Amino acid sequence: MVGRVLRMSAADGVSLAGERYVSITTRKRSGETVSSPVWIAPLDDGAAGFTTGADSGKVKRIRNFPEVTLRACDRRGRVVDGAPEVPARAVVVVGGDAAGVTAAVRRKYGWQAAMIDAFGTIGGWIRRRRAEDCAVILRFDDESSAGS
Repeated sequence: MVGRVLRMSAADGVSLAGERYVSITTRKRSGETVSSPVWIAPLDDGAAGFTTGADSGKVKRIRNFPEVTLRACDRRGRVVDGAPEVPARAVVVVGGDAAGVTAAVRRKYGWQAAMIDAFGTIGGWIRRRRAEDCAVILRFDDESSAGS
């Protein structure tokens, strides 16, 4: 998309969590940015979250640089025209700490999330190991937007 990017306040993260797909932009050590579409779900404390593989590139980049930006997108990651950019601070959680995010994603996406979980389980059987549950919690407080 060509044009200016509208930066939003931290409070806009809550409404962004209602979107079906969100493009999360993370940063590599080289400074290059990478955008990926994710399913996002609101959490009880005003944060939002999504699930992902513990060995995904997103997780590695977030652990190195927790400041991320989010924009509404379609399922292929194409940003919606005029979609505001929302800054957030991302935290990777694993195991039991990911359960709340996993439950929120299942509530929001229903049978689609159940299908993804089933494929993950089958993949674990084939690889003969169960991947650890992993999620990312996104905080939209003023501190997350201060560094942007």
